[in-house]
Amino acid sequence: MTHTVVSSATKEVIIGFDQPFVIIGERINPTGRKLLAAEMAEGDYSRVEADALAQIAAGAQMLDVNAGIPLADEPKILAECVQLVQRLTDAPLSIDSSIVEALEAGLSVYQGKALVNSVTGEEERLEIVLPLIKKYGAVVAISNDETGISEDPDVRFEVAKKIVERAQDFGIPKADIVVDPLVMPVGALNDAGRKVLHLIRRLREELGVNTTCGASNFSFGLPNRHGMNASFLAMAMGAGMTSAITNPLHDPEMQGIMGGNVVMGYDPNCARWIKKFREPAPEGQEGDARRDREGRRRRRG
Repeated sequence: MTHTVVSSATKEVIIGFDQPFVIIGERINPTGRKLLAAEMAEGDYSRVEADALAQIAAGAQMLDVNAGIPLADEPKILAECVQLVQRLTDAPLSIDSSIVEALEAGLSVYQGKALVNSVTGEEERLEIVLPLIKKYGAVVAISNDETGISEDPDVRFEVAKKIVERAQDFGIPKADIVVDPLVMPVGALNDAGRKVLHLIRRLREELGVNTTCGASNFSFGLPNRHGMNASFLAMAMGAGMTSAITNPLHDPEMQGIMGGNVVMGYDPNCARWIKKFREPAPEGQEGDARRDREGRRRRRG
């Protein structure tokens, strides 16, 4: 089994086929969040702090940190946010940027082994980013290249295979690569779900790599997005997906993931499910039950 180990200074998280599904909190991202973008650009990270703590409390094992703000000093902001979040939590981070200078700024201050989000299959970008990966940490590989994003999952598989092979040229093992198969919106492409599940299976069975995705892309444009995301996540887990970048504050998605862990056998005795969802005993009954247990023990003694 392929284990991708990411870490903070004091904590490891293992992404793997025989491990519980890893939830990577997506909220520290100014894309589409005008107020957060404005605050981050001004050096106000109070909302970043609140988002980090809320996502960990909701069950995220890792956090994605993005500082993509037009016309802002992204390398500076990303590095400051990485340092802030690492002071708040011991959860490992995914450092998220399309700008190489920002990735390097974030990685240079990170304590531990981070995910790097992301690397695409363009040869020029591979030559620049893979040395950073070798120096600093694991990688999220996105399966598109110079030709763009193909609707054909087999083409996307070949791009992922190319990234894995080029990474090995730099001494990066496939265990240090987590592939994003690129989830398309099913509201626009009716067979997007079937195609991505096919690709996830190939990535697991043929390449032996762990996978992740931006889960909310699947439901874009549809009503009841959270219900749709929950269904997708559970089915993706069955196909072999091992992590996702999603919002842990949304209960339907978290229930889909927790239920998927039960179905896949990654929640022994359903312990985490029971702890989360068992209804508390009515007031007074808990004490009665405890006295009954103590009485039975005395009689046996």
